[in-house]
Amino acid sequence: MGQHRKSRSESLFDVTRINFLSVLDQLDEGIIITDHQGIIVYYNDTQAQIDGADPEEIIGKHLTEVYELSDETSMIAKCMEKKCAIRNRTFFYRTLKGKVAHTIHSIFPLFDGSRVTGAICFVKDYNILQKSTPMIAVPSFNKNKGNGTRYTFGDIIGDSYDLQRAMVTAREAASSSSPIMLIGETGTGKELFAQSIHNHSARKNKAYTALNCAAIPENLLEGVLFGTVKGAFTGALDKPGLLEMGNGGTLFLDELLAMPTTLQAKLLRVLQEKKFRRIGSHKEVEVELKVISAMNGSPREAVKNGQLRTDLFYRLGVVIVQIPPLRNRLDDLENLISHFILTLNHTFGTHVKGVSPRVLDLFKGYRWPGNVRELEHLIEGAMNSAGQNKIIGLRHFTSAFETLNVMGDSLEDTAWESTDTGPFHQLMPAAAPLSSTNNLSESQKATERQTITHALTHSFGNVSRASKILGISRQLLHYKMKKHKLNRKAFADPPAG
Repeated sequence: MGQHRKSRSESLFDVTRINFLSVLDQLDEGIIITDHQGIIVYYNDTQAQIDGADPEEIIGKHLTEVYELSDETSMIAKCMEKKCAIRNRTFFYRTLKGKVAHTIHSIFPLFDGSRVTGAICFVKDYNILQKSTPMIAVPSFNKNKGNGTRYTFGDIIGDSYDLQRAMVTAREAASSSSPIMLIGETGTGKELFAQSIHNHSARKNKAYTALNCAAIPENLLEGVLFGTVKGAFTGALDKPGLLEMGNGGTLFLDELLAMPTTLQAKLLRVLQEKKFRRIGSHKEVEVELKVISAMNGSPREAVKNGQLRTDLFYRLGVVIVQIPPLRNRLDDLENLISHFILTLNHTFGTHVKGVSPRVLDLFKGYRWPGNVRELEHLIEGAMNSAGQNKIIGLRHFTSAFETLNVMGDSLEDTAWESTDTGPFHQLMPAAAPLSSTNNLSESQKATERQTITHALTHSFGNVSRASKILGISRQLLHYKMKKHKLNRKAFADPPAG
């Protein structure tokens, strides 16, 4: 019997002699192995495809030399520090070469006895399942979800780093009952995010109710929110408020800063006690819902200025989602333009295919104070005057340009970078004699190129530092570098010595 066990034992192969790296090379998941210092010692071809990199350039480098990470934000570093695995974590990152990836990571520490010697990271490309789907899907024109919403995360257009990071945060927070605060300028899509969060949550079959606090007079706002009973005040009726109507679902409070602080205190009590009374009633109503709030300014500034109660901010700002302005994600412009044209073609029965290169060039130099909403309205206005034209040109935007040119303060100061071609009125054919405009344009281009070259030289090709020197966004600087055929690598090496 013992002899039999021995022969079986001797027949087992020695796993320590297997070349596991050759197996890892064949997996359709990305694999990264680092030593305990974060130096990459193994990097397979699948990971190279995800990152858009050459493995030979990556191996031997520190993680922070390859990715826009620090030791504090690196999940691999956290895994080794805590000596425990991180499984199926959604992660969004950018390589130092600018490639953006949305992935699912599983990371495991590697041990020699009790000592951590490194980590192995398995990476799945989140978008790999969508490879057969076009970048811009044909929009669903019958969007009513039957729960008071029209939008899901699939309706949010854009691949930029900041937008995708906001979407990842919002998706993850949708699964809990914790309140979410959306912060973004006017026109960035806060309502779209709020509806998407609701439809991504377990409450999606419950009611979604929305209240724009700035759209209701202060003296009526409390009744709209809490409800009333007949006789509570002159003309009052038995009517449930939004808290009661949305019970079990999601309540979206837009323009939160327009809510009086006295009413903020009453709302805070509802969130703490999970019950309230209608105006004029002694009967308490129990309520359980997820609250999403939104504002277009800094909540801390609002607290400082007395517009927002500190205790309510702590209660509502458990998860904060920063929605980027359009000027910080100019790489998404073409996708957004295509999306709006596709939607409006269906509405108008037109066959517009796109905008002219000149229009796109000018759009990329504009700062978009009204963000995505402004872009949508501009495209709609132009398509109304495009007729049978397949391509929208500058002449189709003339009336919109004239309207924008008289709005608010000087657009030259607020809407355009100082080195661009000028405000909208300069785009119209009669703005200046042709020869003068051409000479000015050439002069501006030369000055702009020289200024960007100077900033890149002083920052040794670091686009982040150069954009801060110039006072513009990284995305806009990337666009201008491409326009002037400037490559950061030409400035990358500091002088010897």
